[in-house]
Amino acid sequence: MLPPRRWRLAVEMTSAIAFDAVNLWFHAQDGSALQTLRDFNMQVGRGEFVALVGPTGCGKSTTLNLITGLLRPSSGSVRLFGETVTGIDPRVGFVFQADALFPWRNVIDNVVLGPMYRGAEKSAAYVQAQRWLEIVGLAKFARHYPHQLSGGMRKRVALAQTFINKPEILLMDEPFSALDVQTRGLMQDELLELWSSTGASVVFVTHDLEEAIALADRVYVLTAGPATVKSSYVIDLPRPRVTTEIRYDPRFIEISRQIWHDLRDEVQKSPVAMVAANV
Repeated sequence: MLPPRRWRLAVEMTSAIAFDAVNLWFHAQDGSALQTLRDFNMQVGRGEFVALVGPTGCGKSTTLNLITGLLRPSSGSVRLFGETVTGIDPRVGFVFQADALFPWRNVIDNVVLGPMYRGAEKSAAYVQAQRWLEIVGLAKFARHYPHQLSGGMRKRVALAQTFINKPEILLMDEPFSALDVQTRGLMQDELLELWSSTGASVVFVTHDLEEAIALADRVYVLTAGPATVKSSYVIDLPRPRVTTEIRYDPRFIEISRQIWHDLRDEVQKSPVAMVAANV
C-alpha cells in the first residue's frame, strides 16, 4: 500500500482538478478577515462532470475562481493535471451566469474571438466559428446581434464561444439560472450532448439540486460558509440522459431525497436563512 502522501499525489496525477486542504481568507482594510474556504478537499476526474451545491454565499463560485487562477489559496494547493495553479490556464473554459457577449459584435464575430486570440488565422477561425454555430443550431443567426436573440439562443452562443476553444476543463457558474424552465431543460440536454463529445472535465455550480443530479456524475455538497466538503454522491444514473425525463426515474427521486436531507441542514445554517427566520 502506498503511504498517504504518495497515494494523494497518485490520485492528483490521474485527476483533472485537485483541491488539497485549501483554506482561503479575505482580508479587509480595517484588519478584519473572513474565511471563505476551510480545509477544502475535492477531486475531479478526467472527463468527469461534477456539480457543486450548497447554501447561498457558501463559496461555490470561489472554488471556480481558484481553478482559473484568479484567486490563490491562503494555504493548501489547487492542481490541474497534477500541476499547481499559478495563473490563468488556456485549457480552462468558463461559462458565466450573465452573458459574456460583446453587444456591438454579431454572433459569429463573438464566437470567433477565442481562436483569434489564440493565434488562429482569421479565415480558419471563421470556418471554426461557423461550424460551431451549426452544431448549436444557430447557423442562420450568425449575423444577428445579441439583443436580437432570446435568452436560450444567447446561451447557445456562449456554449459555442467556449467549446470552440476545446477546453479540457469547463467551469460553469449557474449558466442556466435566468432561463425559463422549458428552455433550461433544452439547454441542459444541449450541454450534455456537447460535453459527451469532448471529454472535458466539468465543474458546474448550481442552486438547483435536480439540475445537479440530472447533469452530473458526482455531486459535492458544501457546508455553510466557510465552505468545506460535507459529502459527495456518485450519481449512478445511466447515460446518455434526457434531463427532462430522468427526473421521473425512481433512482433519481431516491438520490434527490438523500442529498436534500444532507443539504437542508446547511441551508438552514446559512446567513440568508437566519435573517429570513428573524424577519
